[in-house]
Amino acid sequence: MAKRPKPVHQLTKAEFDDLFPHEDACRAYLVARRWPEGVRCPRCGNPAVYDLPSRKWHWQCEKCAPNGYRFSHIAGTIFENTNKPLRDWFKVAHLMLTSKNGMSALQIMRYMGFGSYKTAWGMCYKIRVALMEDIEKLGGIVEVDETYVGGSDKNRHWDKKSHTRGRGYDLRKTAVVGAVKRKGNVVARVVLGTDETTVTEFIRETVSTKVSFALYRRLSFLSQAREGIPARRYQSQHRTPRCRCGPYKHN
Repeated sequence: MAKRPKPVHQLTKAEFDDLFPHEDACRAYLVARRWPEGVRCPRCGNPAVYDLPSRKWHWQCEKCAPNGYRFSHIAGTIFENTNKPLRDWFKVAHLMLTSKNGMSALQIMRYMGFGSYKTAWGMCYKIRVALMEDIEKLGGIVEVDETYVGGSDKNRHWDKKSHTRGRGYDLRKTAVVGAVKRKGNVVARVVLGTDETTVTEFIRETVSTKVSFALYRRLSFLSQAREGIPARRYQSQHRTPRCRCGPYKHN
């Protein structure tokens, strides 16, 4: 079992070049930091993976897929699906974290010699998001809300009506709670109800403590679910299109 290397702190240019002289050194450092107890499948966590002789730094897991799931050291990371080498990624992250006042994407573009501002901005954005968010939890600006799925009681046959009024009183409907990150992922879950205990547990499991702020109609639930979470209340606006023909009369 390989010993896990220590995290990198502030380095001079000479120290950085000594620690990461080439791309294979960066790959070895990433693998050792990511899998200190041996390489595991990023999908299922299976430790029984084997190297691919034809492709270095690639492994295959037979448990995930019938034909095997092939993955590399950057699978499931911010480095995946990018054309920039790991050494550039490491250098950009080091510059952003060790600069006294931080570095803008324009400064990164000039320093690294990138030909496009969009490339530098994309790298900086991914690094900032990775530092801000917990893995598998929503960060940034998060909106939380709940709904009941199952149709309106007035549209059912008489023998199928619940003959109840008000939110949550219709037992024929299914309660769903969801959380969405602005311009990001969505997490939705079927729950037994929208009471305080259920919604609070959902927020704790899905929303990171490092959010910019969270939006929810019932502000007290957010404060009880996450201490110190910046929360705001929002009012959902449901509007019915109307004209002189009446609502929903358009062809």
